[in-house]
Amino acid sequence: MSKETIYTLRVEFGDCDPARIVWFPNFFRWIDAASRDFFVQCGVPPWHETEARLGIIGTPLVDTHAKFIQTASYGDVLRIHTRIAEWRGKSFVQRYRVLRDNPMAEGGNDLIMECDEVRIFAARRDSHGTAIRAVVAPPEIRALCDA
Repeated sequence: MSKETIYTLRVEFGDCDPARIVWFPNFFRWIDAASRDFFVQCGVPPWHETEARLGIIGTPLVDTHAKFIQTASYGDVLRIHTRIAEWRGKSFVQRYRVLRDNPMAEGGNDLIMECDEVRIFAARRDSHGTAIRAVVAPPEIRALCDA
């Protein structure tokens, strides 16, 4: 079981379409930010440091599945709960639950969306740095991310 982190944001007017509903690609931008924030909160150094020490340049996305349950609008406070649901050979599944603060709802919030992403730990394939390859997650990074 991995740690769970929370990335908080406030929806702004510019995040919405003319119907005042969050334009759906913004959720993927926020989830990407929550992914990196997860590693930061777990104590993983910035990618430029992991590249120098471990050869890891980041965790690119290779697959995603999202389910939108409710809409969100400007002024809403969203909390993106992030954890690693599964470690695989050279990939992992990062799971997100986007919740909106709502004191009137059961539990104090509304579920807005759920998303699973498959990501890899990437290293450079060659000295030119133009191609990448998936590598097994370094044990020290896994240890930082596990509860």
